[in-house]
Amino acid sequence: MTTTDLAEASEQSTSDSAAEESTARLLRPYLGSFAAVAILQIIGAIAGLAPLLAVVELGRTLLSPGPIDRDHVWFVVIAGVVGLFVRLLCTGASSGIGHILDGQVQLSFRRALAARLGRVPIGWFSRRRTGELAKVVGEDVSAVHPFIAHTPGELVSAFVVPLVSLIYLFTIDWRLTLITLIPVVLAVALVPLMMTPTRLREQKEFDGGMGRIASSAVEFVQGISVVKAFGGGERAHRKFRTAVDDFVDAFYRMVRGLSGIAAGMQLALAPPFVLLVVVIGGAGMITTGGMAPADLMPFLLLGLGLTAPVAALGHGFDDMQAAGRAVGRIRDVLKVQSLPEPANPVAPQGHRVELRDVRFGYKADHEVLRGIDLVLEPGTVTAVVGPSGSGKSTLVQLLPRFFDPTHGSVVLGGVDLRELGSRELYRTVSFVFQDVRLLRASVANNIALAVPHADLDDVVRAARLANIHDRILELPRGYETVLGDDVKLSGGEAQRISIARALLADTPVLVLDEATAFADPQTEQAMRQALATLEGDRTILVIAHRLETVADADTVVLLERGSIVERGKPAELLAQHGKFAAFWQSHRSAIADEQGAELL
Repeated sequence: MTTTDLAEASEQSTSDSAAEESTARLLRPYLGSFAAVAILQIIGAIAGLAPLLAVVELGRTLLSPGPIDRDHVWFVVIAGVVGLFVRLLCTGASSGIGHILDGQVQLSFRRALAARLGRVPIGWFSRRRTGELAKVVGEDVSAVHPFIAHTPGELVSAFVVPLVSLIYLFTIDWRLTLITLIPVVLAVALVPLMMTPTRLREQKEFDGGMGRIASSAVEFVQGISVVKAFGGGERAHRKFRTAVDDFVDAFYRMVRGLSGIAAGMQLALAPPFVLLVVVIGGAGMITTGGMAPADLMPFLLLGLGLTAPVAALGHGFDDMQAAGRAVGRIRDVLKVQSLPEPANPVAPQGHRVELRDVRFGYKADHEVLRGIDLVLEPGTVTAVVGPSGSGKSTLVQLLPRFFDPTHGSVVLGGVDLRELGSRELYRTVSFVFQDVRLLRASVANNIALAVPHADLDDVVRAARLANIHDRILELPRGYETVLGDDVKLSGGEAQRISIARALLADTPVLVLDEATAFADPQTEQAMRQALATLEGDRTILVIAHRLETVADADTVVLLERGSIVERGKPAELLAQHGKFAAFWQSHRSAIADEQGAELL
């Protein structure tokens, strides 16, 4: 094992330990409530035996030869009634506390997940499916409900009742007690078969299939307008059907593996089978004179209760396993390493940006960026171009610290980004990306996201500069229109809202990743003019796909396979007839072909 492997293993072990500690810390405040649930269930379970023991004692008293002790009979009856009342009181209180506890634990889990997701690298989200994260925060947290609200109390009750019953039956006849335990032994022998690696793998595949269905459904619904417009509705639907078919296959494999085991357990624990074993054993002992007939009654009444622990395990097995797997996925999110915050943040001196020998890879064995050296001077626009997969988006995501470079450094105002506090960083760097995310809030609140106390006049000014003001006035309630509820904006309109947000933030460093991809030429021209009026001494980095954007840039950087192959002023690079000129000519030819196809 290499030093790198050892380091990664150590880091993983540390991460797992941190996740376990985080989970334990979340549950620690509720240990008292868990104890109260268990104690109330124990009292209620023992009290619940009183009516059965009363019936047994009454039967033995009435069937015994000699005169009947009336005082003893009344005492037994009263004890049975009191026991029933205590059981109802304790189990009701235990259930109530358990459900309140469940709500508190779920709230703690969701708060912890929200806090963790608020601290993880923003780029981490781009590597995860929306549906899978939604499942963790929603379904997986809800899956702990039976484990907290029902399982502890049920398991305590299921074990206490048989234990007390077993002690009582041993005092009557130890031989028939052992015979009565035969169904329990048979059922317990089948439990390990449910925990084999094959069964666990099938259950993991079942959960994975559920996650893929959720992700496919979210992606299908979110992208339905686009895929239908381009004739891809059938393909998108086929992808969803494939996810469903894979889930059904996994479900059938799991059911086929468990059905025989479950049927065997149900047969062994079935009341008719238990009673048959007790009657056969008891009849044999009675006919040989080894036991009085009246002593068979306790075994007929209490013998069924001895199977309760295994039955509870069998019935709650799926819930317990599902809860365990859900907690595992919650812990996977809680153990995601957040970007470390500096103990003593350093303020940047100016907003000159430098990338010094930057290397980065999403996986350890594959670098996306290879030795990037780049300087972005204040008051300049730097355009990054290159073929798909060259690392453009990855490069610009390092400036707002969506990721940290695996080697080298990104420096802002003479300070490594890792030495800046996140608040200071986002007061200095704003970003607009092609994949715009708007909140389900008013238009004004969406624009003022980075400046929540901004005046409406400032919001309107930013909207005018982004060429979206007139469209906002056409909305049902103007700037108070709630996006997602009152109206759904087009891709270009959403991008202009995002640009207005960045303009209002008025940060000295601005990052644009395909920010005008959905804009029409007139709108793009207006937005470029808006950015031009705001340039001043700003540092602007933009991924460019149009010649007009590149022509306005002070510096063009051409990326290929994660490395800078050419850089310089756009006119100079075109005059050199090098790689940039060839790349741009091929790009323009492709656009011309597309436009010609549209005219046809």
